[in-house]
Amino acid sequence: MDLLLDAICVVDTQGRYVYVSAAYERIFGYAPEEVLGRPMIELVHPEDRARTLQMADQIMSGQPNPSFQNRYIRKDGRVVHIMWSARWSEADQVRIAVAHDITELKRAEGVQDALLAISEAAHTAKDLLALFQRIHQIIDGLLPARNCYVALYDERQDELSFPYYVDEYDEAPPPRPLSQATLTGEVIRTGKPLLLTPSTRPAILDGRLHYVGRDSLDWLGLPLSTPSGCIGAIVVQSYSGEVRYTTEDQALLQFVSNQIAAAIERKRNATWLQYIAGHDVLTALPNRELFYDRLETALAVARRDQLQLSVLYIDLDRFKQANDSHGHDVGDQLLREAARRIRLCLRESDTVGRLGGDEFAVLLLGVHRSEDACVVAEKIRDMLNQPFELNGHCLQISSSIGIAVYPEHGQDRKRLMRHADTAMYTAKRRGRNQLGMAEIADFSEDDAPLDA
Repeated sequence: MDLLLDAICVVDTQGRYVYVSAAYERIFGYAPEEVLGRPMIELVHPEDRARTLQMADQIMSGQPNPSFQNRYIRKDGRVVHIMWSARWSEADQVRIAVAHDITELKRAEGVQDALLAISEAAHTAKDLLALFQRIHQIIDGLLPARNCYVALYDERQDELSFPYYVDEYDEAPPPRPLSQATLTGEVIRTGKPLLLTPSTRPAILDGRLHYVGRDSLDWLGLPLSTPSGCIGAIVVQSYSGEVRYTTEDQALLQFVSNQIAAAIERKRNATWLQYIAGHDVLTALPNRELFYDRLETALAVARRDQLQLSVLYIDLDRFKQANDSHGHDVGDQLLREAARRIRLCLRESDTVGRLGGDEFAVLLLGVHRSEDACVVAEKIRDMLNQPFELNGHCLQISSSIGIAVYPEHGQDRKRLMRHADTAMYTAKRRGRNQLGMAEIADFSEDDAPLDA
């Protein structure tokens, strides 16, 4: 009997063990004398107890079950998957069952399912946060992962950030340099997994590495490796003895970590492509297409609710001279700083976009009078008149700003932008560093077709 791989268990009408074979210890971790007289349901995984008791009732009513599956918690805290072949002995008033350990089979099936789910999530998740949430769910299906976080490394900025962080005690840490001697940083720097348990703790935490946040009992971190390098790490940790991590868990998570890394990189690239389709990469402002789209949307609302809005068309005076004199790098810095200053003059509900070159446009919502738009334009003009300190150079520019208000200066996007553009050039011809208000539109002309 001792040579059998499967364990034989006998349970009385009260659900208590009256006999287990020696193989029971190999599967469940308990010696036979440790479980005799103990209710078997105490060892069943909490999530499986209700249906296990239901199946026990069916067996006791005379319905044998040759293939019932459930999960047990081993003595060492690990979860094992068991397939039972059980019947009821009416003469002895006991349930007799044979336990077959199918943990490895379930693990292999789980890994395969996880790989497919991660691949699907990479294509269907609406954004990175949704992808991280789905990855957390998938990992939690492989091993207990109540506390899980994703750390991503930006090599260009030498910044380690924590875009997804679920923890029962701590909030997400602020971004930090990779050089800080943290466990997560060590995983990313070395590209190797790291398992911290009470037994491995002294060798790992030797004064060189430290935790960020509350000290956990078990800590398991896996690198997110791609062909282009390590982009970050995924970490699970446990604060109690109810969940323990082992080298088997490390191997399991490592098997899917490359797929996770590929999914994250794919989603990041897709997010970036989507972003640059609507934004100017240099200034991070909406580009011409996105600005026009927002203007069209705002005009539709304004027509429906009989509201006013205003458009400012901004051209930087003497930008070309600054760019030619000091080089394109300084010119790019000047554009970025000009964009930042314009944003500072606006509300959250307003939009500033870069139309191209040194031309910007601003959409002001909820403008009730043309004078209100002039106040904002004057604030922007004053802000851009302030000296720019860039790379040791002190640059002085100004701006010419044209103002058009809906509906008096145009009934649609093309006409409104045309009148704001014309007003800007009028201001520039008056000597630059000026504001120009569009003239009241001739609506007979305004109704004429315009080129796209």
